[in-house]
Amino acid sequence: MSKPLLFGEIPGINEGDIFESRNEIKNLGGHRNTQKGIDGNRHEGAAAIVLSGGYKDDVDQGLEILYTGSGGRNDKKVLIKDQTWDNNDNASLVSSMNLGKPIRVFRGAKHNSEFSPKIGYQYAGLYSIVEAFEDIGENGFKICRFKLIYSGTTRSKINSLFLFESQLGDNNFYNSKVPTRTETTILRIVRDSKIGNRVKQLYSNFCQVCNERIKVKNGYYAEGAHIRPLGIPHHGLDSLDNILCLCPNHHIMFDRGTISISPEFNIIGEINSPLTINSDHIINIENLHYHNKIHGF
Repeated sequence: MSKPLLFGEIPGINEGDIFESRNEIKNLGGHRNTQKGIDGNRHEGAAAIVLSGGYKDDVDQGLEILYTGSGGRNDKKVLIKDQTWDNNDNASLVSSMNLGKPIRVFRGAKHNSEFSPKIGYQYAGLYSIVEAFEDIGENGFKICRFKLIYSGTTRSKINSLFLFESQLGDNNFYNSKVPTRTETTILRIVRDSKIGNRVKQLYSNFCQVCNERIKVKNGYYAEGAHIRPLGIPHHGLDSLDNILCLCPNHHIMFDRGTISISPEFNIIGEINSPLTINSDHIINIENLHYHNKIHGF
């Protein structure tokens, strides 16, 4: 494409703006393609996406979106085969996630969501990709799914609080509809930090993968890593049988699916070694199966 890939906000495009066509968005530099949903490349990342009803597996909750990747469709736009992570568009979204680059999100009138405009296309603001995983779509084929969370700056204080709470992984607190009233009631369940502290105590802050711990002032540091992620669509529990004690490096490798754990408690993927397990730490095997499935092991 002749125009360079631009990340972040674009002058002349404001959140909530309505555009008659994809050409209008393209001319302003918001999304350089009038057909594809993803604007990016595997090296720099993806700068923008358009939700236009192309994939029935998309889930739009307003401030949080489950976006279906690219590929696998025939000329009639029906999914007929598995999607792959090697697809350039999917790889571009993964790059944006790894690099922490924001994504401009546009919704089209054909997108099946209460947040879509009645006509044309609407700019929804900047979102961040926080997760990428595999799933089986409605047509029975593997799809690449991306979880995006609103990260713009123009929402009200109520919406900012709403976004913060939605990131806690609370299954009961997950109606990301943008409030239209000034008063609202927020119902949520607070994560119990005692669970994370308990698993770190069991291992004295030693990582279960590398058996190392990080020295900090007044002690040592480790992180509690959930095996089956919390929140929609995973519905993992904040319980001791669903959490590991990991160093930051192996935590992110585990969350991103670079490594996983077999039902025999062997580390698989980029690392091949037994997982260290304390006799008082009972891990739910079903959670391991789930983690393996969403990351293609």
